[in-house]
Amino acid sequence: MRQYLVVGLGRFGSSVAETLYKAGESVLAIDVDEDRVQEAINKDIIDNAVEVDCTDEKSLADLGINNFDVAFVSIGTNIQSSILITLTLKEMGIKRIICKAVNRAHGKVLEKIGADEIVFPETYMGQRVALQEMKPNIIEHLKFSEEFLIIEVKAPKSFVERDLLGLDLRKIYNLNVIAIRSAEKNKVIIPSADTIINEGDTLVIATDAKTARELEELK
Repeated sequence: MRQYLVVGLGRFGSSVAETLYKAGESVLAIDVDEDRVQEAINKDIIDNAVEVDCTDEKSLADLGINNFDVAFVSIGTNIQSSILITLTLKEMGIKRIICKAVNRAHGKVLEKIGADEIVFPETYMGQRVALQEMKPNIIEHLKFSEEFLIIEVKAPKSFVERDLLGLDLRKIYNLNVIAIRSAEKNKVIIPSADTIINEGDTLVIATDAKTARELEELK
C-alpha cells in the first residue's frame, strides 16, 4: 500500500485527506494550525493528523516524511510556504508531489522546483460548474485524448431495470460501463454482464467524444 502525505488542512487539503482516508489508504495529514488538526480529527475527516511546522525540515524528518510515496501540498494562500515546502519534500526524496496553486505564475514556480502535478482548484471547479450547466446529464469527465474520455453520466431512463448484457452497450453505443455508483446501495460497484441498472444510478463510462455527445440526448 502506498503512503500518502497531505500538507495543509484547508478546504482543499481536508477534501484530499478525507477522500484518501475514507478509501482506506494510509495517509498522514499535517498542518501548522493545531485547531485545524483537532477539527479534522473531531469531524472524522482523518484519524492520523499532527501539528507540525511544515517548513521545518527537521520536524518533517522526525515524522519519517521521506518514507511517503505521494505528497499533496495543499497550501495556497501562503505562496512562499508552498514553494519552500515543495522544495523541501523534493529534496527529502518524496517520489511524487502534487501541489495546489493559486495562479499560473505560482504553478510555474512549483513546476520549476520539481512538483510532478499542479492543481488549480478554483479553475477546475469553475469549468465543472459551467460544464454541468451546459451538459446536465454528464456529471464529470476525464479526458485522455481528443477522442477518448471517461465520463460519469446519470443512467438514462431507457437503461433502467435492464441488465448490461441485454443493453449490449458496447455494440450499440461503442461504450463500456466500467463502474456504477449505485443509488440503491449507496456505493460504487464493478458491474458484471447481469448487473441491472436502477433508477438514480450513475454510470462510469469509457467511450469516445462522439458517443459522449450522443449520451446527452438519451432519455
